Amino acid sequence: MKPRYCSVSALVAALLLQAMAPAAESANLYRYTNDEGNVVVDYQVPTKYVAQGYEVLNMEGVVLEVVPRQLTEEEKQVLNAQQELEEAARAEQERLKEWDESLLLRYSTIADIEAAEERALRDLRIRMSILKGNKRSLKQQVENYQAQAADLERRGQEVDVARLVAIEDIQAEIETTDRSINERAREIEEVERAYQRDKDRFRMLLEVVELRKTLLAKQQEERNKEKRSDPRR
Repeated sequence: MKPRYCSVSALVAALLLQAMAPAAESANLYRYTNDEGNVVVDYQVPTKYVAQGYEVLNMEGVVLEVVPRQLTEEEKQVLNAQQELEEAARAEQERLKEWDESLLLRYSTIADIEAAEERALRDLRIRMSILKGNKRSLKQQVENYQAQAADLERRGQEVDVARLVAIEDIQAEIETTDRSINERAREIEEVERAYQRDKDRFRMLLEVVELRKTLLAKQQEERNKEKRSDPRR
């Protein structure tokens, strides 16, 4: 029976293959900078260098991916602030676009906007007029009750509780009416401001349209001059 044995060279080859197995299994290379500032290419990036960023390469050395370094807290705050500004700018641009499209869809002239404003204000002014009329009526009722109470006192009679309660109730109703009048007044001011903004914006749009027409006319005039100066055109 022949003894089983492995040659020294075969054993060494097996150990080399085992040592090289991780490298052979790895499909990518990684390029990073170490503490000494030297660029290193390896089959992995040591943990302490990951935050500094690195590049992923294929076996031919072609860059497949660039992993940027991690930002500091201060850099993150600056980036977040910049992103917020950009988002706010995009939102404002979209708001203006929608506003312009709405204005051009609803109105053809400034007079159209003024007519719409008058319709919106008419209803609010009617409500305001009704509230003021109610307030005058309530004040008259209070004055009547107060006059009756004063007359009773002059005659030496006690003012009845029901009359005093009625005066208090009407005065409370007057206060409520005053608040409603103030609310309607604020609504009227808000509507007037909103329509004024619409009119200002629409005038600007009209100016832009006229400017475009002027520029187009000027460009056409220049082309016509070129054609007249060059008979071959």
